[in-house]
Amino acid sequence: MKDRIKALRKAVKKSQTDFGQSVKVSLSAVQKWESGENEPSDAVITLICRTYNVDEAWLRTGAGEMFRPRSREDEIASFMTGLLSGEGTEFQRRLIAVLAKLGPEDWTKIEQKARELLDEDIKKDPAK
Repeated sequence: MKDRIKALRKAVKKSQTDFGQSVKVSLSAVQKWESGENEPSDAVITLICRTYNVDEAWLRTGAGEMFRPRSREDEIASFMTGLLSGEGTEFQRRLIAVLAKLGPEDWTKIEQKARELLDEDIKKDPAK
């Protein structure tokens, strides 16, 4: 498990300190997990999996993929939660604010333009 915890921490781009804080443990607890001296409790494993969308079977045994598949709704919720908590760029916040003000016909126009751009891209590179 020690290698998987370290791989996860690096995949989510967290220092040992930040990773520990995110799952409410000390730096030394994370260091002991990554050295193999200790393993996290079941409650902490559950918290790690919930916090980072990690597949518990992968974390415990290495079977399967590191992250559970996320629905489109989960992706949107995660992105919006990050923006609301101060993550993301000022451009992202401004863009979402503008999009939130669009009416139905504006969305139709954006969808049409996006489809045109995708069609052009596919014509240039049919392998896509």
